[in-house]
Amino acid sequence: MAKSLVIVESPSKAKTINKYLGKDFIVEATVGHIKNLPANELGVDVENGFEPKYVTIRGKNQVVKELQSRAAKVDTIYVATDPDREGEAIAQHIASEIARKAPTKPIFRVLFNEITKTGVREAMAHPRHIDEKMVQAQQARRVMDRIVGYKISPFLWKTIYKGLSAGRVQSVALHFICEREKEIQAFTVTEYWSVTGEFQKPDDGSFHAKLVKIGGKDPEIPNEAAAASLLEDIRARAFGITDVQVRDISRTPPAPFITSSLQQEASNRLRFSAKRTMLIAQQLYEGVELGEEGAAGLITYMRTDSTRISGEAVSAVRDHIRAAYGDRSVPAEPRVFKVKASAQDAHEAIRPTSMDYTPQRVRPFLTGEQYALYELVWKRFVASQMESAVMQQTSVTVDGGPYTFRGVGSVYTFRGFLQVYDDFDTEANGEKDEEESVIPENLAAGDRVDALSVDPHQHFTKPPPRYTESSLVRELEAKGIGRPSTYALIVSTVQERGYVEQKERRLYATTLGMDVNTLLQRHFQTLFSVEFTARMEEELDTVASGEASYLKVMGDFYEPFMTLLNSVSPEQARLTEDTDVVCEKCQRPMIIRWGRNGKFLACSGYPECKNAKPLPEDAEKMKIQEACPTCGKPLMLKQSRYGKFIGCSGYPDCTFTRPITTGIQCPKCKEGEISERMSKTKRTFFGCTKYPNCDFVSWDRPVAKPCPSCKNEYLSHKFTQKKGEFLKCPACKEEFTLDLEPFDMMQSAA
Repeated sequence: MAKSLVIVESPSKAKTINKYLGKDFIVEATVGHIKNLPANELGVDVENGFEPKYVTIRGKNQVVKELQSRAAKVDTIYVATDPDREGEAIAQHIASEIARKAPTKPIFRVLFNEITKTGVREAMAHPRHIDEKMVQAQQARRVMDRIVGYKISPFLWKTIYKGLSAGRVQSVALHFICEREKEIQAFTVTEYWSVTGEFQKPDDGSFHAKLVKIGGKDPEIPNEAAAASLLEDIRARAFGITDVQVRDISRTPPAPFITSSLQQEASNRLRFSAKRTMLIAQQLYEGVELGEEGAAGLITYMRTDSTRISGEAVSAVRDHIRAAYGDRSVPAEPRVFKVKASAQDAHEAIRPTSMDYTPQRVRPFLTGEQYALYELVWKRFVASQMESAVMQQTSVTVDGGPYTFRGVGSVYTFRGFLQVYDDFDTEANGEKDEEESVIPENLAAGDRVDALSVDPHQHFTKPPPRYTESSLVRELEAKGIGRPSTYALIVSTVQERGYVEQKERRLYATTLGMDVNTLLQRHFQTLFSVEFTARMEEELDTVASGEASYLKVMGDFYEPFMTLLNSVSPEQARLTEDTDVVCEKCQRPMIIRWGRNGKFLACSGYPECKNAKPLPEDAEKMKIQEACPTCGKPLMLKQSRYGKFIGCSGYPDCTFTRPITTGIQCPKCKEGEISERMSKTKRTFFGCTKYPNCDFVSWDRPVAKPCPSCKNEYLSHKFTQKKGEFLKCPACKEEFTLDLEPFDMMQSAA
């Protein structure tokens, strides 16, 4: 009975913590939430204080019983779920279940901001009770989101089709993407020209400069003819230097990572999605096996909006910088970064837990992706406490009659933090106002220079760039939408729902997403506005701080919400479009409607007439260059509830169909081919065309490339969270990169 029970969410986290606590503690994991709102009902009693009806998640009953059994045999229980609002809510659910079987046992809350020996023991030395205000704040978010989703989603079902959903915060993110799409579509490309010249002082080096003024005004060169006329006059001029300015410019290092900046940089530099970044960061936080040393947490808690760093960590990193880069690279005073006014400031910035765990030291124990992210966190943290970089910038002004050219050159005189981390924005768009050039050292005002060449350059204005996951997270943060724990979920949800698709790392609004956004903004604009959503985030913060009660915040939200919802009927907002097409069955006009597989033509006489067919342009796209063997009409790609197939365009007069095959012979029966199919749960799989006579099934997509090792006819395309994308031979089990190189996980991910 002398032992204590420590409860965490993750088994890997439990393993790491158990190593530090020793034999007097039992550490158990819940593997995430144990309770949630019910799936098939609202689950919120709006008439009685918005009381949520939490139920035990399916499959977690045994976990709960095990925790209750363990709790009955110990003196003290410590709940050590993640140190944020969601973790606090999980802790409260765990405590309530334990209290049912062991009501007299003391239950404490501990917060592990870093899972190291020092961090764990420090947290265990300062236990507290569960913070009911934080629990109420998380509950308010959960209940608010459930009410919005439960009430608005059926509206979408009736106006578009069943199965769609509308999230309180995700819909605002969708609105950002759709508005950007509209800006791009409405953008008018404009031609303009610029002029650059190469100048040289006699017997000296040359330099380049850009035309910046004509008669004291900004140059306006709309077309090639105007540029040609201008060049003729410029080349006839004599030029001289009128001004030379030399100055030192400092570049200060960026702050250590917070959640949003980590997601942005991991996207820009490592090509990680926000969701993947947080998954890998969670692994680094919970603990990684470091050989004989055992498991250790490598970074501090990764859901934070604060740039604050502990004094102990600052002292350690300054010692590291001094030893690795010299005294000059260490600022006289530690850097302190400003924390945003809206930040909760509950945790430190994301940093390594110990300066002893250098990236080189831990690399043998990490996957390629873990190493890449850890190295990024390490370098950013070290750079944040280094001296500024200093560059000498030289600006030269060259005049010839009414024409003024300017050349700019920069040379670093001290690289400072750039020795560790280059903070260049890899997502920067647009062109620099001034061309960078190498400027000779001995130029002075009054010097005559010769124009060696003057060249025109054609340009076209560009529309605003589409969002990437990185820039969308930046926009959400700037507008106060969501919090560190929700950014990744917001970005992934709009894609999983089919409202947004990613192409070459850019986010494109789909036709469905545009229509859903149109509906929500047309009828629920105040609910899904940036201002309202940001204000709700602030309201949730007041619940956590105790400034406002759960009941007040929910009441202030619910009454206006229901008034707005009741003012709109699905009939008013039905998304249909009239057409000139006449139904061949009943002669009524056909209209465009939404279905699960997109837009289609349907008879306006529905339900009396149920005639429906693809839009003419879609039907043309779906035709394949092959005639039906039964009737001779073109075959076309079709979609059913069981997946895609090829059928006759003459349906219903001709019912010929056949599956879509990969062209790869079935490895089991050697008679049929592997074809793409869909299970009852809407999951794509690959089976034999001779089914049911052959029961071959594969959940991996076959790729028609022979195995380099055993020459098997095809490889399987696989994806795991640990390894990413790779190819695997189903025969010899050898793994390869997508380019058929031998798969090396460290090299591939890095």
